[in-house]
Amino acid sequence: MAICDLGSVVHVYHRRAARDRFRESSSGLGSRYEPLVSVIKTTARRSASSAVLSHTDAYSRRLWRDILIPDSISAGQHDAIYNIFSLVIASQLFAALFMIACLPRILPRYRQAMIVAATVCGIAAYHYFRIFNSFNSSFVTDSVGGKGDYTQAAGEGFNEGYRYVDWLLTVPLLLVELVAVLALARKLQTSLLLRLVPAAALMIILGYPGELSGDNSIRTIFGTLSTIPFLYILYVLFVEMTKSLGNQPPQVRSTISRLRILLVATWGVYPIAYLLPQLGFDGAAAWTGKQIGYSIADILAKALYGLIIYRVARIKSFADDPSFAENELSVEEAREVLGNSERAKSPAGRN
Repeated sequence: MAICDLGSVVHVYHRRAARDRFRESSSGLGSRYEPLVSVIKTTARRSASSAVLSHTDAYSRRLWRDILIPDSISAGQHDAIYNIFSLVIASQLFAALFMIACLPRILPRYRQAMIVAATVCGIAAYHYFRIFNSFNSSFVTDSVGGKGDYTQAAGEGFNEGYRYVDWLLTVPLLLVELVAVLALARKLQTSLLLRLVPAAALMIILGYPGELSGDNSIRTIFGTLSTIPFLYILYVLFVEMTKSLGNQPPQVRSTISRLRILLVATWGVYPIAYLLPQLGFDGAAAWTGKQIGYSIADILAKALYGLIIYRVARIKSFADDPSFAENELSVEEAREVLGNSERAKSPAGRN
């Protein structure tokens, strides 16, 4: 009887021991593989995040490409850009040569303005030559006669930075031209230049980060910041400078008024092109329109503007020196110019 009871006790003990070992092994299995499970979960989360980020990056790159430089353009778009760049180079180059050749036809005190105007056109011609070469090497086609689409060449990229380097140099000089041709008192001239030139440079510098960005919010921020010095330039041109025009000949006053309007109108093309992505325009057509718009504005704001500066310099030369007017003009034209000049100098003419 005692032996049987002892056997039962031993059997129960072994069953309980086996059960306890199973439980321990089960819990040990969970703790043993817990790091592996954690790694698997972390990897899954990272894979999901990577997929989302990859999709977002791909969208951002596509948006950047569509806004800034398209992957391909049509043959018509290529030819339009090619021809407008060629027109700008010719316009700027020969305008600069004309201004240099015409220096003897104005009085020495106004030649500084013409030298600056020729320099502006020369800088623009150089940078458009670089833009032209960059465009030609960036877009290529395999079609016979160049009638198919043009795609971006491998290892090449169209450099938009040339434009901003050009504007950074030429926009302040355009304002220097305007002040120089008026031949104002040195103190007033210095005061105007110290306000206009830094504002013009700041306007270009603040616009460049937005031009490079594919994010519309960043473009809006820098576009707004760039507008602040632009508005200040308008204030100086139309308020401060107007006060100094009272002693100018009547033809000069009217010409300067038109010149300021031309300057503002042509400068207005740049923000319109800048805002195309925010307005919902993108792709090859918008990019082509931007290149054409910038190019036409540069012709008007540099070459045409310089020729008007030359006209102002001629008018002021005739008004300052009657003998110079008689040598440069016909008898009837000289009499008309001198008569207008005398009327402007009289108290009644100034009123």
